[in-house]
Amino acid sequence: MALISILGGGESGVGAALLAKSKGFEVFLSDAGILKPTYQETLRENQIEFETGGHAMDRILGSQEIIISPGIPEKTDIVKAIKAKGISLVSEIEFAARYTKAKLVAITGSNGKTTTTLLTYHFLKSAGLKVGLAGNIGQSFAKQVMEDQHDIYVLEISSFQLDRCFEFKPDVAVLLNITPDHLDRYEYKFENYIASKFRIFQNADAHTPCIFWTDDEVITANLNQIPSSAAMKRVSFNGPADAYITSDKIQFDGTELLLADAPLKGPHNAINMSVAMLAAHEAGVSYAQILASLPFFENAPHRLESCGKWNGVEFINDSKATNVDAVFYALNSYQQPLILIMGGVDKGNEYEVLDSLVKEKVKGLICLGTDNEKLKHHFGSIVPQLFATDSLEDAVIKAKEWATNGDVVLLSPACASFDLFKNYEDRGDQFKNTVKRLIHG
Repeated sequence: MALISILGGGESGVGAALLAKSKGFEVFLSDAGILKPTYQETLRENQIEFETGGHAMDRILGSQEIIISPGIPEKTDIVKAIKAKGISLVSEIEFAARYTKAKLVAITGSNGKTTTTLLTYHFLKSAGLKVGLAGNIGQSFAKQVMEDQHDIYVLEISSFQLDRCFEFKPDVAVLLNITPDHLDRYEYKFENYIASKFRIFQNADAHTPCIFWTDDEVITANLNQIPSSAAMKRVSFNGPADAYITSDKIQFDGTELLLADAPLKGPHNAINMSVAMLAAHEAGVSYAQILASLPFFENAPHRLESCGKWNGVEFINDSKATNVDAVFYALNSYQQPLILIMGGVDKGNEYEVLDSLVKEKVKGLICLGTDNEKLKHHFGSIVPQLFATDSLEDAVIKAKEWATNGDVVLLSPACASFDLFKNYEDRGDQFKNTVKRLIHG
């Protein structure tokens, strides 16, 4: 019996182990950390051998194939050893896709992929299709493939997952945008990260709609990385396209969406909606069905999420905005005067791209973090008023003090959250709770 080893015992790793076991493989799961008790119980119930707290190298290197968690960098010793032996090393996405005949819609990008994935899933589910949600979101793709309940999957795919995809061929492939991110995983070479993102298209043919935002200069400069036979579908603000975005609407083939009627606001969400509508349409849903279901969409939390009004002032939780590009999109989403809350663990950010928007729209900047010096130094001469604190409560109190009727208080940090919070979700939840407590009593 051939041995398949799984590196990493999170949602994707345990799901891959279950699928491999169901296909008759001997399965060994290895995690350098400690597995959650629920995952340990699942593995025991299914008689899958596992280890925690380290890797049994001899056992792993005797595998026919190894499925790797996207969280394990390529530069680790165990990955180097696997490569040296020439053992097949793949992602859960690559492995699971072999065992399903369902249609696959795969979505990647540096920003907006979760919103776009959820939108596409919403359109397909609203049309009555049996649809699964997986990848970087939802339950394990492999586990869902094993259970075989769906006719179509919408997959949010990261660059780390794509790095270990070789034969993976989605029926609809989407690339939203590319901006520098995770460069520590790519030898600090942007071109390596770009190549990783373009792997979403690597097996496309004439029957594969390849959807992308053609106004993205990085994408257009690298279109030669898409197979020439692929069916390219373009989204653009700047001229004829399969989805053409103007100042007030999105135009498709014989169909249009008035942006004033859309549940998501801002130019970046116009792109997300355009891409999701194209993807759902290419997957078999009519534009009439898509437009009928759009008003009922609810986005994931922490993405320009309204969390209350007070004296005409709206408080917005955009805690998911952990890089400068995401904050750029957020600032572009509002015409009202803004009180902007930024800060956290700086990831080498270059804030110059925000300068003109901050000058135009921000009436006050609140720096929230344990080290605010970089933000204070950069924006101190740009904003009319600036306040620095490591207390979320003090930040909200100061925002209340500065705000007047018609303003928006926007938490859009541009930074990681680990100085004061567990993660961006914890930061967003604490912000919502603080606003509720201080505003609504």
